[in-house]
Amino acid sequence: MTTIHPTAIVEPGAKLGENVTIGAFSYIEPDVSIGDGCVIGPQVTILQHTSIGANCRIHPGAVLGDLPQDLAFKEEVTYVQVGKNCVIREGVTIHRGTKAGSITEVGDNCLLMAQSHLAHNVKLGNQVIVANGALLAGYVEVGDRAFISGNCLVHQFTRVGRLAMMSGASAVQKDILPFCMTRSVSPNTIMGLNVVGLRRAGFSASDRRVLKQALGVLYNSGLNISQATEKLENEFDSELVQEWCQFIRDSKRGICKFFKRANRSEETDEDGVE
Repeated sequence: MTTIHPTAIVEPGAKLGENVTIGAFSYIEPDVSIGDGCVIGPQVTILQHTSIGANCRIHPGAVLGDLPQDLAFKEEVTYVQVGKNCVIREGVTIHRGTKAGSITEVGDNCLLMAQSHLAHNVKLGNQVIVANGALLAGYVEVGDRAFISGNCLVHQFTRVGRLAMMSGASAVQKDILPFCMTRSVSPNTIMGLNVVGLRRAGFSASDRRVLKQALGVLYNSGLNISQATEKLENEFDSELVQEWCQFIRDSKRGICKFFKRANRSEETDEDGVE
């Protein structure tokens, strides 16, 4: 049974699934769709042209579907779409797309922690975690199972690859390769593979060794990125390495550089490129 607190406002034209709960002082505009089993906490605002999949939980103070912070926006119809089984914590903001018909999209099973922000036309894959205070600018794309740590900054049009991890307070204007990890407080810099994430995702030690070897070709062979990518395409038959190659080919902003420690002995066996 759907339960709506007496102080909540659900405008005519909003569509609520079965067993939805709407908390105190929440506001739901027309042309909103909320899937079965969702729990909308108190003081949540969900504005028009927003759809939310089944079994999501939205915590107090979140605002979904507000207008994009883009001076080029022309008051056209744009959308926010949130997948199923997502958790959206306190104070999260997700803005609509900016061009007519465009979408800001969150995949399934995502966790958006408190005060994080998704700007217009952001696209999150499935099982993405965005930690407290992280800010994703317009048109950012995040691959499946990526982890964006607290207070990270992602520049507009930047891509974060599948199973990549951004360390706390890191900032990027370049694309982050899948399976890699950025270095805190060092802009546009990776420091190796996201070993923990790869292990948790079931990737084998041999997979990680191949990726490590491929990192060496990309960043420690003396080749430029185009030459190194061609070498990887020709010499590695690993699907993961070929995924890297396609990611690099598709990049419009270029990829992050590699952080090389002054003391080479500090390199660990698994996260370096030696």
